[in-house]
Amino acid sequence: MRKHLLWMDFSKPRNRIRLYEYENDDTSNSSAYPHHFDMNNRTNNIDELMAKDGMSAEELFGRGEGMTYNDFLILPGYIDFTAEDVDLSSNLTRNIRLKAPLVSSPMDTVTESAMAIAMAQCGGIGILHHNCTPQYQANEAKKVKKYEQGFILDPVVMKPDHLVRDVFDAKSRHGFSGIPITDTGNIGGKLLGIVTARDIDFLKPDKFETPLSEVMTKREELVTGSSNITLKEANSILQNAKKGKLPIVNEKDELVSLISRTDLKKHREFPLASKDEQKQLLCGAAISTREEDKERLHLLQQAEVDVIVLDSSQGNSIYQINMLKYIKSNFPELQVIAGNVVTVSQAENLINAGADALRVGMGSGSICITQEVTAPSSVDKKVFSPPPETQAGTLTTVMAVGRPQGTAIYKTAEYAGRFGVPIIADGGISSVGHVTKALALGASTVMMGSLLAGTTECPGEYFFSDGVRLKKYRGMGSLDAMESNKGSASRYFSDGEKLKVAQGVSGSIVDKGSILKFAPYLIAGIQHGCQDIGAKSITQLVKMNRTGALRFEKRSPAAQLEGNVHSLHS
Repeated sequence: MRKHLLWMDFSKPRNRIRLYEYENDDTSNSSAYPHHFDMNNRTNNIDELMAKDGMSAEELFGRGEGMTYNDFLILPGYIDFTAEDVDLSSNLTRNIRLKAPLVSSPMDTVTESAMAIAMAQCGGIGILHHNCTPQYQANEAKKVKKYEQGFILDPVVMKPDHLVRDVFDAKSRHGFSGIPITDTGNIGGKLLGIVTARDIDFLKPDKFETPLSEVMTKREELVTGSSNITLKEANSILQNAKKGKLPIVNEKDELVSLISRTDLKKHREFPLASKDEQKQLLCGAAISTREEDKERLHLLQQAEVDVIVLDSSQGNSIYQINMLKYIKSNFPELQVIAGNVVTVSQAENLINAGADALRVGMGSGSICITQEVTAPSSVDKKVFSPPPETQAGTLTTVMAVGRPQGTAIYKTAEYAGRFGVPIIADGGISSVGHVTKALALGASTVMMGSLLAGTTECPGEYFFSDGVRLKKYRGMGSLDAMESNKGSASRYFSDGEKLKVAQGVSGSIVDKGSILKFAPYLIAGIQHGCQDIGAKSITQLVKMNRTGALRFEKRSPAAQLEGNVHSLHS
């Protein structure tokens, strides 16, 4: 019986592989049957064998199959750095760069001012939803922009004849009570004093009609800074004086700005915080493509939002292109994220219209049913409202439009990257591994809804069900959301329709705690994923993808099961 033995000849490393044939189990005469394979020969070259590990993204997504995150894995690379060394800074738009590639979705159960503030503190950005009045949304934007600042250029200012009650009212509206007092009640007036919490906290309600001139800290007792002071010098004065507020005055003793001690503390606690040139937190806001939302746009621009998101489930429309051109003609410096798109042709139209970034995803969100699905009987019937002709407990939606998220990201990023337009992966992100995969396919940032839902900073109240602490979470295409405000209906071109077709569902999410603890976990997870791949930055990760150095492998259903938790008793 003829047998074979394959082994490496290490006397000449990477030079020969020897295949020996021998009879029965006798290997003593194996040298009589050597067949040498020259390692310099192309067909036997080790480098070529190594190149056969997995496939490039072009090979994986070039076969006409629609794939999403769970359908593939990224093969590991070489590690010569720690996870903490991985640089996650990436562009949100052409001109806005984040220190962490994380964006909260403009959903009314995900992002209002509290979430936007927390996301910016952690290095990402929050996009305020528009399922509300324009005035409410603009006020939420102001809360974010005024929350953490260096020099506060437009602080709340009062006159000496204002009452203590006015200070409490301002505190309820803005969240702070350190208010400078000038002779005019405006910035630029002569500084007369300041009212802080210590001046009014112990006053009884019958004293609320007291003029501020009687309770304020007088000018001669204040520590101030000159108008030419630097932020570093101002912070040093605050630390040494142990004061909460530092009024900045000019040579005429007129108030020109204010610095808060709490802002200094926040700066130390959140070194990755996303800020603009004035050291204010970055903030984005969504609008629809309706004509009346031009008023909303102007209010948001006055509130100094950094980026506008044109919120539509299908962005390749004349309505979005016209709104995009309107924004660019009236506010050329304002960054605009267009979308949603999933194809190259969609991306081309919006890039040509002036988009600064593209939001990619259609029907891939956990609460989105734009793609053809069948809803299980456990889903809220009020949300789906199944017609009589469907089977009891189920409803197949009729949109049947979209694209698997992995394919959508790769195809659009490949095209948009030629024009320097970043891609935002929106939808289908249910774990930190999905974030890493989206970035590897070419996304610059990821937009998350369900992954952030249930955190403390999300709008809404917690409730208990079967002993579990929950928060409500709904898709903006759900009947629940569309009936509460027409802003949600406009996203799905359903405003004005008598019969609304649901493209989303409502549900609940388990409490996840504060985003200030959850976001650092996501960041650390992405860093470890990049480390395993061998990419020291998102920039390097994208380069590896484009050169084919990043290797992928398709997963069978059995491989997907194997990759999840299994074989445990409980």
